[in-house]
Amino acid sequence: MSAPAGQRTRRPGLLPGTRTALGRAAGRLRRLPRSVRAAPGAVRGVPASVRAALSGDRFGPRDLLAEAAHGVGSRPGRLLLTIIGTVLGIGSLVVTLGLAQTAAGQIAQQFDAAASTRVVVEPSTSRGQGGERATGRIPWDVEDRLGRIAGVDQVGALGAVDIGGARVATVLVNDPSVTPTTPPAVVAATPGLLDALSGRVVTGRWFDAGHDARADRVVVLGARAATRLGIHRVDRQPAVLIDERPYTVIGIVDDVARRSDLLDAVVLPLGTARADFRVASLEQAHVRIAVGAGPVVGEQAPLALAPNAPETIQAQVPPPPSAVREGVQGDVNAIFLALAAVALLVGGLGIANVTLLSVRERMGEIGLRRALGATTRHIVQQFLAESAVIGLLGGLIGAALGVGVVVAVSVARAWTPILDTGLVVVCALLGLVTGLLAGAYPALRAARTEPIAALRGTPG
Repeated sequence: MSAPAGQRTRRPGLLPGTRTALGRAAGRLRRLPRSVRAAPGAVRGVPASVRAALSGDRFGPRDLLAEAAHGVGSRPGRLLLTIIGTVLGIGSLVVTLGLAQTAAGQIAQQFDAAASTRVVVEPSTSRGQGGERATGRIPWDVEDRLGRIAGVDQVGALGAVDIGGARVATVLVNDPSVTPTTPPAVVAATPGLLDALSGRVVTGRWFDAGHDARADRVVVLGARAATRLGIHRVDRQPAVLIDERPYTVIGIVDDVARRSDLLDAVVLPLGTARADFRVASLEQAHVRIAVGAGPVVGEQAPLALAPNAPETIQAQVPPPPSAVREGVQGDVNAIFLALAAVALLVGGLGIANVTLLSVRERMGEIGLRRALGATTRHIVQQFLAESAVIGLLGGLIGAALGVGVVVAVSVARAWTPILDTGLVVVCALLGLVTGLLAGAYPALRAARTEPIAALRGTPG
């Protein structure tokens, strides 16, 4: 039976306006991401033609990444600010680790250049009732004995001189109005000591083997001792009185890095100290060796000085360069890693704050998704993917900038850049992990939001 004129036909079972409402719903569903359209119950009440059009949709990793990219790219200004935080965190991590490795290499190289060429030989000691006492003795001809060992460049020895409380001064007059001061220490040394210690004479000269053999009454002053005694020049042959015996000052030394205490001392030739003060023994022998000769010198020095009782002599050899480098690098890395961890924490907090703010702003969208059948898993995956994308972008950019900074600093300082490529990749992936961890709480909070509360724009 045909409908009366002027009246519109309608499908049986559909109320007026239902077709229009269904058409609008279908349009809104098509505009929603695939995760919502593929969710169970998302197309309930939609006509068969619409269900057929949507039945082919399946939600997978590709769709998740597409949604995350859309959600992240929809707010470029906020994305830029968030990525800056992550870039700074990852970039700081790469820079600090790279500079730590580079600096450790430079420090170890410089340390090896100084410490790996020094051997100190001393008599062994034993502890008794009266305290420690030496069980061995360094012979007077120590320079000749140790100089024959392969790898030895320079040898020098020294010992303390007991002046028995005698005065060390530059004048004979004893002014009672002047406050008495502690006299400088007096040390006996062999002619090769200055070269063995890599010292430097600032004025005058160091005594030689002739002064030592003749027991000439000459001295060399340390720079600080010369200042205390008021002697700054040696061209006028100034003299120092030790126990009222004059000793001509022939030189002033400075920059004795390996025995800085000599800068406060008055140094006598060993032959002079034996003749005038009856020095009985030497305390130390300093040996400058070629790089890598430490083990050989450490083994042969006791035999050369005390062949009948080598156990009475001990030689302190430099540690292996690899051990020194690893120790220095470990200490430097520990400091810089702490700083990098703080920077990375700041970047992670930035991602968490922005993701949480995004959840609050998108309450309506979350409510619509939940109302149309999206599960909590879909909501969690969406926000986790967005925060992971932000973290990965920040990690990649930060790692690239960090490598650039390390190379630039190394070139400016004429260093050799040292940076593990695997470490750079790990740092970039660390940005992804930071994004996932930072987005976990906002994602769970979004998934737990009730649909009605979300549609009203209030958090559940």
